[in-house]
Amino acid sequence: MAVAPAQPSPAEEIVSALRTIPPLDGLDDPEFHWLATHGTERVGPDGALIFREDDGASHMNIILRGEVMAHRRKSGPFARFVGRTSRVTGKLPYSRMRTWGADGLSVGEVWVLDIHESLFVEMLRVIPSMGQRCVSLLLDRVRDFTRMEEQAEKLLALGKLAGNLSHELNNPASAAQRSAASLSKELRDTDEAKYRLGRLFRSEEELERYNVWVKSTRAHLHALQGYSLIPNSPLEASDYEEEILRWLEEHHVAEPWTIAPTIAEARMPVLMLDTLADTLDEETLSAAIATFASSLRVERMADTVVDSSDRIFELISAIRGYSFMDQAPVQDIDLPQTIENTLAMFRSRTERVEIHLEFEPELPLVSAYGSELNQVWSALIENALDAMHDHGTLTISIRASGQMAIVEIRDDGPGIPEALQSRIFEPFFTTKPIGTAMGLGLDTVQRIVSRHMGSVAVDSKPHFTCFQVRVPINRLRAY
Repeated sequence: MAVAPAQPSPAEEIVSALRTIPPLDGLDDPEFHWLATHGTERVGPDGALIFREDDGASHMNIILRGEVMAHRRKSGPFARFVGRTSRVTGKLPYSRMRTWGADGLSVGEVWVLDIHESLFVEMLRVIPSMGQRCVSLLLDRVRDFTRMEEQAEKLLALGKLAGNLSHELNNPASAAQRSAASLSKELRDTDEAKYRLGRLFRSEEELERYNVWVKSTRAHLHALQGYSLIPNSPLEASDYEEEILRWLEEHHVAEPWTIAPTIAEARMPVLMLDTLADTLDEETLSAAIATFASSLRVERMADTVVDSSDRIFELISAIRGYSFMDQAPVQDIDLPQTIENTLAMFRSRTERVEIHLEFEPELPLVSAYGSELNQVWSALIENALDAMHDHGTLTISIRASGQMAIVEIRDDGPGIPEALQSRIFEPFFTTKPIGTAMGLGLDTVQRIVSRHMGSVAVDSKPHFTCFQVRVPINRLRAY
């Protein structure tokens, strides 16, 4: 702890140090002298504790020499916050401060002058300008604290967005990587199989019959896309694969266990295999089926790479639309598209959520700050998912009413208690567990909507919560 010095400093020396404090600039000599003679000195080495988190606060602290860093242990989702205090800190006149919100540790040697709260009335009488100075310090403190919390909230939101995006990109990226890695080997094997098969055909007529079978089979399989004759039950699908395996074994096809899964997955009827068996002899049949199965695997791998790439491109397009990169701050916004882009960011959390989109046709474009509106949708959708624990029904509707666009986000979660509904838009108020949120989400929503000359309202009861956002279609007409 910083403690009183062994020998009190002369008043002139303290006055000299007070003159270096920017918030006190402009005081006259008697006012500096009053502070010097009514304050209590403390000194300490590097790392000395100036104040302790949760201890009662009863002094205004003027840092005459050195710096004090605030180490805040209780900082929500973040384990710790470290920041530099101002030269005049602690409890100030007009402050409602009761306890210290952080540990104050010195950086280098420190010299502090403490003014006890019992002297505040006299200080304001002797030094009238201290009232305005302290109010300015309080406003700066609130502004800095709010900015810090908002930045932390943005970092938290960015972390969630990055986590969702990483989860969504991981699946298609992994699928594309696996398929691409296997594709080159399968292509080499397919080429070798085709060479071996070509040597087995005894005539051009036999080769032609095989080519006709391949074309008709591919046409049949292409027609089956989107419709399967095989039941969706995993057990029945396994039974069908076993049926294909038995057929291959009965016809002495080499390595049937490697071919049966591909044939079964392609939904190829056994009747088509019988048709090929009637066309070719046993040795040629084995090579022909193996070659055809290999070509099916190649096509499936190529399709997987294409589908995965399309999914990755879709996500990248969604995140570009979500952030409105490379665009002016104010644009004509397609509200349904912004909602869909935002939902894409939460796809990993909506697997068990039934989503209903009720968009009025031919909605006009809205003049707005696109990236900021997406923050609104993100906050409201995330709150809805949190309330439902990622399991329930989410309904989003958009309609136009006169010169206003109305967006409603509804969920069937437990609802917001009536006693708390009037407080949910307050900064730092949250109903979520401690450490999971800072309580700035709905405050941010309200500020952004207000910036667009709009309004936001909530209606909540058990199993029904609706947030309604109203924004003008043309911002210029909203003034």
